[in-house]
Amino acid sequence: MQDFAEAFRLAFGLVGSADPDLIEIVVLSLRVSFTALLISCAIGLTLGAFLAIARFPGRGALLVLVNALMGLPPVVVGLFVYMMLSRAGPLGVMQLLYTPTAMIIAQTILITPIIAALSRQVIEDLNGEYADFFRSVSVPMADRLWALLWDARFSLLTVALAGFGRAVAEVGAVMIVGGNIDHLTRVMTTAIALETSKGDLALALALGIILLGIALAVNAAVMGLKTQAVRHAYA
Repeated sequence: MQDFAEAFRLAFGLVGSADPDLIEIVVLSLRVSFTALLISCAIGLTLGAFLAIARFPGRGALLVLVNALMGLPPVVVGLFVYMMLSRAGPLGVMQLLYTPTAMIIAQTILITPIIAALSRQVIEDLNGEYADFFRSVSVPMADRLWALLWDARFSLLTVALAGFGRAVAEVGAVMIVGGNIDHLTRVMTTAIALETSKGDLALALALGIILLGIALAVNAAVMGLKTQAVRHAYA
């Protein structure tokens, strides 16, 4: 019990003193996850909006595929990206394996289906309210997409935050493609796994405290955006 108490004391000391190694890991984690989120939003929101309003042969099968990909096992994604980026893979010449870029690719593959599926549901519900109006004034597809995306912006920000929460907590895929290399690809989740296995509970707990704080902040932001969206709807 005393060892655990000492570990917590050291952990809060590391957080309070802004330990350089700790800050380096946190900054890299946030940079990787935010970059993956931006790419995923650019792809996922566009795809989700298109699936919400377009009608074409095979749409049902594509919806099933997108929804199924929400449950992609992270280690499978990591293995796929590893095979693509390894020296024997088709993208090996780019030498991206064991770099932050490889981790961004893995996280992007993981969260894009989540953003696409959730945004599709949000925009499809909204489109049902405006469908008759859009048809009556012959609004082009592109203009409909942008109008719906803008009107659903608060709900879509909630979707984006959900994607960020999924990305920043990822460990399996980023461990495989990043290698958990100190001062290069070590992020919060992989560092926690490594330091725990080494018995360095202080650093693992410090990172865990920060990761928990980020998770709480994301959830608080989601709740705030939901409240804002309700107020906007009834304004």
